[in-house]
Amino acid sequence: MNLPNALTIARILALPFCAWALFKNGGDDPTWQVIAWCMFFVVGMTDVLDGRIARKRNQISSFGILLDPIADKAFIATALIGLSILEKMPWWVTIVILTREVGITILRFAVIKRGVIAASKGGKIKSLLQNFSVGFYMLPLPEALLLCIFMLFVCVVICAMCCICLYVCVACMVFVDCSLCFIIICDCMFCFCMFLFI
Repeated sequence: MNLPNALTIARILALPFCAWALFKNGGDDPTWQVIAWCMFFVVGMTDVLDGRIARKRNQISSFGILLDPIADKAFIATALIGLSILEKMPWWVTIVILTREVGITILRFAVIKRGVIAASKGGKIKSLLQNFSVGFYMLPLPEALLLCIFMLFVCVVICAMCCICLYVCVACMVFVDCSLCFIIICDCMFCFCMFLFI
């Protein structure tokens, strides 16, 4: 067990505590909203830290390549589901984003015997925008500002929907080459949508 993998596991184990802070006092206490944001922020920063340590120390492993995207999906799922339960985030947004995330995860496991698909650059950009948008929904901000942030999140949802359509079309061809092409196509579609809608 190297340090990057330990940080990834710690990120997953910390999520219940983040959720607890998010729901503290019914989720309406401004103090606990800020605390929850800080906790999610610290946990999210470990995603950046573990990748840098792995590359710097040459500790990149197949286990880490597989576990890191799963930890990212658990992170965003905890935040999205929590905010939807608190009625701060529409459920349709949560469902669309998580459907895309689950689809990519299933694809990774489907081809794991023939190779591990690492998180791609487009996927990391999407995750960054998601985390950026979701984070603001945790804070006690004015409604007008949240509306602007919601429009950014709609752009992320549109990109996720494009990836879902591509996943359905290509899922029947679960081979290593086709899977890699699928990830590349998703990245290109994501970047194209971001160019159009932002």
